[in-house]
Amino acid sequence: MKSHALVPRSASFRPETLGQNAVQLIGNLCFSLFVLGVLAFTIIAATYQPEDPLLHPSTKLSSFLTSTSNATFRSDDSAAHTGDDFLSPNSTSDSSAAITLSHINSSTKTSQVAVDSAAAVGDEATDSSTSAVCADGPIDCTDTEVFHSMMRAAIEMFRNIHFYRFGKPARGGEDGKSCDMAWRFRPEEAKRAGFYKDYRRFDIVRYANCTYSVVKVGEYHSGINARKKRKTTQGGDFKAKDAADSLSGMVLPVIGEAVNDTLPVVESESKFSSGKYLIYTGGGDRCKSMNHYLWSFLCALGEAQYLNRTLVMDLSICLNSMYSSSNQDEEGKDFRFYFDFEHLRDSASVLDQLQFWEDWSKWQKKNKLRLYLVEDFKITPLKLAEVKDSLIMRKFGTVEPDNYWYRVCEGETESVILRPWKLIWKSRRLMDIVASIASRLNWDYDAVHVVRGEKAKNTQLWPNLAADTSPDTLLSVIHNKIDDGRHLYVATDEPDTTFFDPLKERYTTHFLNDFRDLWDENSEWYLETMKLNNGVPVEFDGYMRVEVDTEVSLRAKKHIETFNDLTNDCKDGINTCRKAS
Repeated sequence: MKSHALVPRSASFRPETLGQNAVQLIGNLCFSLFVLGVLAFTIIAATYQPEDPLLHPSTKLSSFLTSTSNATFRSDDSAAHTGDDFLSPNSTSDSSAAITLSHINSSTKTSQVAVDSAAAVGDEATDSSTSAVCADGPIDCTDTEVFHSMMRAAIEMFRNIHFYRFGKPARGGEDGKSCDMAWRFRPEEAKRAGFYKDYRRFDIVRYANCTYSVVKVGEYHSGINARKKRKTTQGGDFKAKDAADSLSGMVLPVIGEAVNDTLPVVESESKFSSGKYLIYTGGGDRCKSMNHYLWSFLCALGEAQYLNRTLVMDLSICLNSMYSSSNQDEEGKDFRFYFDFEHLRDSASVLDQLQFWEDWSKWQKKNKLRLYLVEDFKITPLKLAEVKDSLIMRKFGTVEPDNYWYRVCEGETESVILRPWKLIWKSRRLMDIVASIASRLNWDYDAVHVVRGEKAKNTQLWPNLAADTSPDTLLSVIHNKIDDGRHLYVATDEPDTTFFDPLKERYTTHFLNDFRDLWDENSEWYLETMKLNNGVPVEFDGYMRVEVDTEVSLRAKKHIETFNDLTNDCKDGINTCRKAS
């Protein structure tokens, strides 16, 4: 019998086990690849740093700011974005909560208009129907019928706004034939969040049968006797049932209220000595663009809030030359000229540095207050959280860009320190000029924002801008978007407004300088800013002009922008257009 040499066969190579072994091998291979992928991702995440300063912003607000790889901002003469830009217009209120003529005409008890009860006797509006004889003499502005007549006249006259509250009328002129009344409102097609306050003078005639009629309504903010904000609600105020000063805990700006932006003071020596403070000094942020200033300031404010310390701030701003009439950097500008310090002061813990150093010099030695000096921006707020000294001072050097304040909030700190945008609003004095212009246009206008200036001359970076914003091209584009005969507000950096004369063929055009009386030496803005500036007149500078021009155009019913709407050129020059995310 012939024997056969057999190759020994391992159990793992048996036909019946091959399929099972293949599945196991593939599973082990996939698991190994997964482990390698996780390891690689971990190494990249631990070592990767985004380009400075804003390539990977921590919030959507940052997308409006400009970044470059060398941690500097591009020169940008547009208005800086602030927290009030990001409040949702729909969060303020809606038309269903507005006061209408039907509310005024119906019984107070059955309408949606509430009459606030008075704390003091005799503060309510009186009922004229109780008088048997029509009295002579001055108009009684507290009379219910007078009040209702004024409200009806306002609602009928201003059809492009929604009313949310009417204030108690006050006596107007010395002749006793007029009354002043204030109201809170929003434009009918509001595109910006917040409320507005107007107060006007009403000329009233009284008839023999004791009825009243409004014969004239004054200009915006003409009813000065009704202006003052009351600390407590007095009888006679009418407001929509669902109207509110804030919604869902959101604080909203009220443009037109009297501004109180006095500097905060420390109540006592003990209060000062027990406080904890943070101050930033030096650095290269001075005299940079307003976008740069805000990005750095909000970093400091965010760190102060993280450390639960009071931010000691310098209210003196250096205005960059791009905004000044002298084309030179200008020192000595006040923070309150450009931003709402009252809102900041009431929402965060801040102190003016001049007041702080005065108190520090008085009580530092006596109470053994200690200072902790930090001279490296790489020392993160996390490392300062345990510092017990009264004052942490961050001192910045002279080498840019490492001496920019906002470098503190980069890297690992970015996920910890969130810039408190909601604390920074635009100056309500400037916004009141915006509201005044919109009121003169009856809140019923369209707008086009035309950027020309130096950009139109630089054909290397903006090759099409000059042609795309020429009068004939403008007229052709606008005609397809805005109806003939409309009021058209032109926001522009073009110094010669006669350039836009061809637009007058179809539209009633308006420019910022048409309203210069709102900031001239007789204006409310002029007097209030001069008072802030220790009696020295304040120039309505280039940044203020850009701010007001931009905000007026944004409140138009139809708004056309230069970039995207008029030209395909990029705002910051060729090949810089941001791609839609």
